[in-house]
Order: sequence, then C-alpha cells, then structure tokens
Amino acid sequence: MTPEPPPPTAPAWQRPAWIAAGVLALLLGLLGVVLPLLPTVPFVLLAAGCFARGSRRWEQWLLDHPRLGPPLRDWRATRAVPLAAKWLATAMMAGSSLAAALTLPGAWRAVPALCCTAVAVWLWRLPTRR
Repeated sequence: MTPEPPPPTAPAWQRPAWIAAGVLALLLGLLGVVLPLLPTVPFVLLAAGCFARGSRRWEQWLLDHPRLGPPLRDWRATRAVPLAAKWLATAMMAGSSLAAALTLPGAWRAVPALCCTAVAVWLWRLPTRR
C-alpha cells in the first residue's frame, strides 16, 4: 500500500471537473493500449495528476492498481524514465508512424510522424533511470 496522498488541492466546486478530466485521460490511456498512435503512459500520468487535484479516493485507487500503480509510484519517486521504456516507446512510435505513412492519404501521412517525433524529443529529454 502506498503512503496516503495529501488532500485534493482544488476548491470543492472544481473537484468534479478534475475527476471528469482524470476519467477522460484514463480512458484515453487505456485506449492507447490497443491503438498504436495513442500513447498510454502520458494519459495515465495526466489522470493521476487530475485525480490528485480532485479526489483522494480516485488517486489512491489508481496508485494501488496492480498494473498502473507501479509505474505511477516510480514516476513520482524518481521523475525519471527507464532506458528500456524510452527505447520501447521510440520503437513503437516509429513503427506506428511508418504504418500510418503507408496507409494514410496525402499530407496526412506526415502528421503521426511529426507528433511522434515531438513526443520522442520530450521523452528523451527526461532524466533516464537505469
């Protein structure tokens, strides 16, 4: 069990919006498990941040989740990304961008590659945990 998080930081009237944003981010992250161009981890991190502002109970549920909790706790503890995760994410984005380039029409072919390049640059600028 993780240490108890601090109480939500948002005023009471904002908390439903933070919870809704967290649920939406979590759903997008879960979709990213099966959709190649949709990232999973950034949306789960966003969901955790939203839940931290909106609901201690939702945040604790996410931190205690058997699959999603360990990477979240690790991120909070180190603010670093494992080297293997960086390589895996980069390879998956490259493969997805290539697949999109082969299937999308016209100028749309470049959009996934541009987005994935921006994400890869951001990812590789984060500290690396070995």
